[in-house]
Formats: sequence, C-alpha cells, structure tokens
Amino acid sequence: MTAFDPSPLFRSAIGFDRLSRLVDSARAASEGSAYPPYNIEKTGDDAYVLTMAVAGFAAEDLEITAQDNVLTVSGKAAPTAPEQERRFLHRGIAGRAFERRFVLADHIQVQGADLANGLLHVSLKREVPEALKPRRIAIGSGQPAERPVIEGNSNGQQALAA
Repeated sequence: MTAFDPSPLFRSAIGFDRLSRLVDSARAASEGSAYPPYNIEKTGDDAYVLTMAVAGFAAEDLEITAQDNVLTVSGKAAPTAPEQERRFLHRGIAGRAFERRFVLADHIQVQGADLANGLLHVSLKREVPEALKPRRIAIGSGQPAERPVIEGNSNGQQALAA
C-alpha cells in the first residue's frame, strides 16, 4: 500500500491536523477485525442509522458511548451454560467480545439505539448549533448611516452633539 503524506496540505491550512489522525485511524480500522458486520445508512439530509449484526447479545451485553467525535460500540456476551455441557458440531455464531469505533463528523449526535432481531440500530443526526449556521446579512440602501457630529465647545474640548 502506498503511504499518503498529508504534510503539504498543512502548509496553508490551520486546524486540520485532525484529518491526519482520521486517516490513521481509518487505516488501523481497515486492518482490524471485521466482526461484527455493520451497515451505515443515510435516512435523510442530516440523519443516519448505524446497524450492527449482534446475534447472541442482549441489550445489557452491549455498551454504546460517544465521546470526542468517536462513537464506540462494544459487546461482551454473558456466559451461558458451561462449555462442558454443550457440544457443538458446528459453531458459526460468533459470541466473542468486540469493540467497534466510528469517527463522527462535527455536530453528529446520537439520538438513540434499539436492539431488535439480533440487529442493533443506532440513530445519528447532524445538529448544527444556531450560532454556527449561516445567517443572512441585510444590505442597506446605500445611504450613509447617520453619524454623530463632533462639535468644539468654548474651552477647546470636543463634545458629541446629539
């Protein structure tokens, strides 16, 4: 694989060093385990659903945390019957512990999570604060605004006239 060096991009950009960390974490994630499988679906302009196949896990076996633009989903299955009592001829359902990390874009918030039929659905939504949304600036008519007139008084000091 060819290494990508983003340092030329940082010569004229300020505050984008997070991009480098994002690329590094994506590379590390692609080299990691593919368990459990997941889908990411865009359900609206600013809405997404992350669906993970977590067969064999109950809601109390799963933990979802969001911190510093990173969503972490982890699971640790509760032990069932002792392994000595169970004899598998084929074991295809992986019930091993896992941890998946997803880097979230700015202003993506977790709305909630549901577990149904072995699928964990995590709802996400982009909520940009009002202070960061673009605002329309009114354009005046071209007439200069009325400015206060500065007048001199008898003792040489200047005062603002109303």
